[in-house]
Amino acid sequence: MVTCLVTGGAGFIGSHLCEELIANGYKVYCVDNLITGNKKNIDNLFSNPRFHFISWDITTPLTSDLKKILSKVDYLYHLASPASPPQYIKYWRQTILVNTIGTYYMLELAAKTNASFLLASTSEVYGNPLVHPQKENYHGNVNPVGTRACYDESKRLSETLTMEYVRKKHLKARIIRIFNTYGPKMQSNDGRVISNFITAALSGKPLTMYGDGIQTRSFCYVQDMVIGIISAMETAGIDGQVINIGNPDEKTIKQLGELILNLTRSKSKLISIKYRDEDDPIRRKPDIGRAKRLLGWHPKTSLRTGLTKTIDYFRSL
Repeated sequence: MVTCLVTGGAGFIGSHLCEELIANGYKVYCVDNLITGNKKNIDNLFSNPRFHFISWDITTPLTSDLKKILSKVDYLYHLASPASPPQYIKYWRQTILVNTIGTYYMLELAAKTNASFLLASTSEVYGNPLVHPQKENYHGNVNPVGTRACYDESKRLSETLTMEYVRKKHLKARIIRIFNTYGPKMQSNDGRVISNFITAALSGKPLTMYGDGIQTRSFCYVQDMVIGIISAMETAGIDGQVINIGNPDEKTIKQLGELILNLTRSKSKLISIKYRDEDDPIRRKPDIGRAKRLLGWHPKTSLRTGLTKTIDYFRSL
């Protein structure tokens, strides 16, 4: 039986990934220290004998017991890290450590168990991009001393560590750069624009956008994202590749707000407030040509369809 280890497995994307791997018939070890993850995200998996939860901070060395448990891992998905600005700014120390020390320990584990390794990096490595759309060969425009640097720069270093293991230890590893992702199990208070807008619309409060809302994002539904992640892990012959995973359907924040108001039938207003973060990207859109070519992957869920499912989830909370 194929055995998978998913770090950050109780998080938003991680929990969906665990579900899909279990559905595919795999054995799954879900690792999380629950700083930003939530056991409720994986409640439906505990009754499955192929699912195992391990409460562990991966910035600490493996104990002898964990080494024994994890001695036969086929696929190691490394997703652990706070991922939204409010989270990684609050947990700045933990963010830096999990993306550096934690990544090192996971790379060592993968090397010792001969596991295939996938690093879940981020579009934030491109910073506030000067190139549009963003291709994997673009090196980014990142402020190393800004408020986002604890996340942006530690993720960039995690990519460096991974590539050194590919080059020096011939590790079977690949890097994906995740663009904005949304869907059920998002935290209502995680500070992301979709969760902020939906929560405000459902409660009748104003939807606040920074400036005039012309800054853009490209939103990928979580199920599409998970299929892309698994494809990146299981596709042969792509060790050392860096691959954007996201939806290239670019929308302004104003367009997003108007669509959410329409779908929720809310009487809330879309209002503008002073722009606050000089490092917040003005435009964000992935070039997914490499994902299409190497993985045969592209997102299939429209923004309207994905938002409808996400709104239904938020209504149920």
